[in-house]
Order: sequence, then C-alpha cells, then structure tokens
Amino acid sequence: MKKIKTLTPKDLFNKLKSLKDDHNRCLYPLKKCAALVPQINEINELKARQGAVVLAHTYVLPEIIFGVADFVGDSYALSRDAIATDAKKIVFAAVRFMAETAKILNPQKEVLLPALDDGCTLADAITASDVRRLRKKYPEASFVCYVNTTAEVKAECDVCVTSANVYKVVQNIPQQKIYFLPDKLMGQNLANEMKRRGVPKDIRYYHGTCYVHEEFTAREILRARAKYPRIKVLCHPECKTKVCALCDFVGGTGQMSQYVRDTRAARFLILTEKNFSARLKVEFPKKKFLNPDAVCRYMKSNSLADILRVLKNPTRRDIVTVAEPVRKRALKCLEAMFYYTR
Repeated sequence: MKKIKTLTPKDLFNKLKSLKDDHNRCLYPLKKCAALVPQINEINELKARQGAVVLAHTYVLPEIIFGVADFVGDSYALSRDAIATDAKKIVFAAVRFMAETAKILNPQKEVLLPALDDGCTLADAITASDVRRLRKKYPEASFVCYVNTTAEVKAECDVCVTSANVYKVVQNIPQQKIYFLPDKLMGQNLANEMKRRGVPKDIRYYHGTCYVHEEFTAREILRARAKYPRIKVLCHPECKTKVCALCDFVGGTGQMSQYVRDTRAARFLILTEKNFSARLKVEFPKKKFLNPDAVCRYMKSNSLADILRVLKNPTRRDIVTVAEPVRKRALKCLEAMFYYTR
C-alpha cells in the first residue's frame, strides 16, 4: 500500500485560511482544522487500503475538496475522470444523478454516494414516463437531456449535455428540432445562444429549474457593478436570461474557473453555488470574490463523516446501482455527448 502523507491541522489551516466571512473572520480557524484532520487522515488511509478514489463536485464543502478529494470539478470533468480512474471503488461526493453517471460509465466498479439528501430539483422535475409522453408529442425532435437527470431519464433521451458543452453539442446535432430537458432557463439560454450564433434550431424545453440558480437577479449584478466598476461577473447557464445577458461570461464551473485564471481582473462576482467561490478563493488567493448567498442543500449534505461511513460500512442506499437495461441505454446517451463534443 502506498504510504499516505499525514495531514496536520496547520497544513489544513494553511490551505483554507483565505476562506473568510463578510466580517473577515476565518471560516477554518486552527481549532476547527484540528477537529477535521483526524477524519481526513482516516479517510485517506482507507482509500489507499481499499483502492478507492473520491470524486467531489465543486459545490461540496472545502474540507472535502482540499482534504480527501482525488478529483474535483463540474459534471463533465468528473464524468471523464470516472472513466479514466483505475480505482476499484468510487466515492462520489455530490448528488445521486452524478453518482449514477459514474456507475453507467463504470459498471464493474463499486460506486458509493455519501450524500444524505441526494436529490436535485432539476433531476426530480422529470421522470422517464414524462419523457416517453413528450416523445409521442414531438416525434421529430432530438431529445437532449441535461446531465442533471436520473439514469432512467437519460435512457429515454438521445444525447446528454453538461453546462460546459451544451452549446457545442446542440450546435453539432444534425436535427433541427430539439427538445431540451429538464431546465427551462438553460433551455431559454440555449435558444438565445443558437440564435446569436446563427444556428437554425427549433428548441422547445421542459419547465424544471434549479432552485439555487433561479434566485439570482439582475439587481445584484447592477449593485455590484455600481460598487466595483471593474468587477467581472460570471454566471451559470441555469440562471435567468436577463441575468446571463448582463454577465461578462456564462458557462459551467470548469469554464468559469478557466476564465478567472486567464483574466487579469482583480475582483469577481460569480453567480452559482457559493462553495465554488470558496474554492476559487483558495486557488486564487490574490483575487477578490464577492460572496454569493446561494447554497445547494443537496451538495451540502455530503460530509467527511459520511464519506468515512460509506468507506467503513455502506448501507444498501449508499451503494449506487443502475439496472443493466437502463444502464446500456443511458450509456448511449452519454456516448453521444462525447461524440458531439469531439
């Protein structure tokens, strides 16, 4: 077994000391780091012993991202990481639809989900029977599903997309008629972007929304620009069209991270789940980030304690399974995404 470097409280504090609240108080003081480190070290030892890796979405807690995660990213990046890893076991600190995606791509591997509240307002907005009904209503349309859907929904669709590749994939699909699901706001932004690019697509969309992203408003952008005229504003394509229109950049979290890396701007407002800004504060300590007041309760239901629990004694609910007929059909949907992204 590979020797694992033991993390000290000071190591963790030095990683996370740039995370502060609106009153400039450190969110991870040395005392808190000392309480977290024993769990982090135990998880890392168990991972090495069991041949496991931890995949963590960028919205989960900093102690997971910077303490135990082997891969961190958005849905698309983590989908590719799930394929690339040769680990026997995947612990996916995210929500159920993402863990299902990992299982679809890695049927021979054990996939564990530590989230206690593993839903998603988008994934929960639509069922496989809804898709079958819609396909009868729109038989000529290519059905494109956002990755924020269950395995059963993916199995009923033609192509999957993520926030990072949705525009590219839909532009490359040969069919003109598109039915996009489940996010109506991303569907509206998709239709606007195809029009802007001069791509002739007839796009219909479902009525689901992300409860986090739909709350952002144009007002908070205007307020930030009034206070900081040179600020760069970035948002996720799950936001309202009026919000996206006022931003300097719209994209998935991986693309936004690259934008922050590449631009010389000193200050940013990033309209997505607040933990993404926390991650950027650690990775880019010389840049300033306004704190968005947006929390995904599902992502925050992942904890070090539950990662440790599923590595030690997983319950049936923690073990992610996808029926083989569903998995094979959903895999075609994901493979179509990889094809149209190339």
